[in-house]
Amino acid sequence: MKNLINFLLISACISSSLNSFSQKLKSDDIRLMVDENFITSTTNLHHFLRLPNDGNFPEQIENNKAWCDSVFKSLKFKTQTLITEGAPLLFAEKTFHKNRKSILFYLQIDGQPVDRSEWSQNDPFEPVFKTLKNGEWTTEEFDFYHKNMPNDVRIFARSASDSKGPAMSLISALKILEEQQITPEYNIKVIMDFQEELGSPDLPKAVLKNKNLLQSEMLLIMDGTRHLSNLPTLTYGARGITTATITIFGSTDALHSGQYGNYAPNPVFKAAQLISSFKNDKGIVQISGFYDGVHLSERDKELLSSIPENMDSLNSRLGIATSEKVAENYQEALQFPSFNIRGLKAGWTGKEVRTLIPEEVIIEIDMRLVPETPGERQIELLRTHIKEEGFHMVDSIPTKEERATYPKLVSLNWRIGSKPFRTEMDSSIGEFLNSALTKVFGNTVVNMRTTGGSQPMAPFIEALDIPAVSIRIPNPDNNIHAPNENLRMGNYKEGIISCIAVLTEKLP
Repeated sequence: MKNLINFLLISACISSSLNSFSQKLKSDDIRLMVDENFITSTTNLHHFLRLPNDGNFPEQIENNKAWCDSVFKSLKFKTQTLITEGAPLLFAEKTFHKNRKSILFYLQIDGQPVDRSEWSQNDPFEPVFKTLKNGEWTTEEFDFYHKNMPNDVRIFARSASDSKGPAMSLISALKILEEQQITPEYNIKVIMDFQEELGSPDLPKAVLKNKNLLQSEMLLIMDGTRHLSNLPTLTYGARGITTATITIFGSTDALHSGQYGNYAPNPVFKAAQLISSFKNDKGIVQISGFYDGVHLSERDKELLSSIPENMDSLNSRLGIATSEKVAENYQEALQFPSFNIRGLKAGWTGKEVRTLIPEEVIIEIDMRLVPETPGERQIELLRTHIKEEGFHMVDSIPTKEERATYPKLVSLNWRIGSKPFRTEMDSSIGEFLNSALTKVFGNTVVNMRTTGGSQPMAPFIEALDIPAVSIRIPNPDNNIHAPNENLRMGNYKEGIISCIAVLTEKLP
């Protein structure tokens, strides 16, 4: 562990001619600094990715927290652990200007669990560099002392994109500015979350408890994938999420289909009828009131239509013939709540299949939320819909009396996850970030109103009353949450460039 921490503290080998740069950095200045320091930045990312980071395991949380603590202390930040009822958070702060405002950066440090057998490398926590040759990813032995790394090389490891790569983009940018004795234009606060993939269960209370400590001008989120075009991306919101488990009950035990077929009802058919009632053949949710409150203005549609997308190309990449008709296009569809069946269980399949009538069917649901459709409301709408389909609700396993009385029995268990949030695109934070990124990327910056995924940002926005925007860095084909997660090195480089541009941009 000590060697890993020390490795990050290696000073960048940067041309001394850069020391004369003024605070008003130009695009070429920033790119030169990043190029000269990129091997060091890549080496640091490589070592960070070697730390397993499943938020279910306290020892992994502690190892990653210690690593981050050492890194920020080396950058002369003051750090402190924020104790919660569960996993701790890490806070770092540095005051560069006594009378200037602060920006709060959010870093996700944990990653999804891994199934090592599904990865095309021995260990998901032993990063591997690969290039695409003849349609297949080929492992490359990379010399860390070689200064030119092709942009299309990728590093494969858990959390490469979600989200240690983005976190290291900010850390690398801070390190480069420190080496060059260039001071950021504002004071910096950083909050590090070690259980984002578990829904950040202790974050809301921690934010309220440490409201004064975290207070800042805005929240910048170093998390999330770029637009499908892989152009530099800013995202102004995220959908929330609510999950539910519907269990439809049949007989007390599984029954022999020969002895009881044509007599004992099969709950799979009841489940099929219920499932078919959730959406019509155009993919539009039929739960009454599900979309209530959602409205896109002409200005909203204008901004969404300006995002470069080709629906035919997208459908081809996804392998689908046509899209659902909730909205006119992909970006507009993201502005509405969604209803998804994420899992089904009834009986056995494959080599274990057997001639039985299942005793129950389990339907796993997730609903993505927008600010106009809070999770509690959507759950009540779902409950009402199920009852209207003729089902009797039970709290757990039905009693003998309930089984004798009601032909359609169901239980509903649910959990509210991250809340949705949205920042106005025509706002001062949007102007600030676009000014910074346009300086280095020209007019190629994609501004997205929201992302389809979820992020635990609502506690900050509500408690601190500040806007939040996500700076997107990873390539869209990065396999996050799945085997063979990866980060394109050209994206990592542009992530560092983005962070330096933002850190050296004056606040409005």
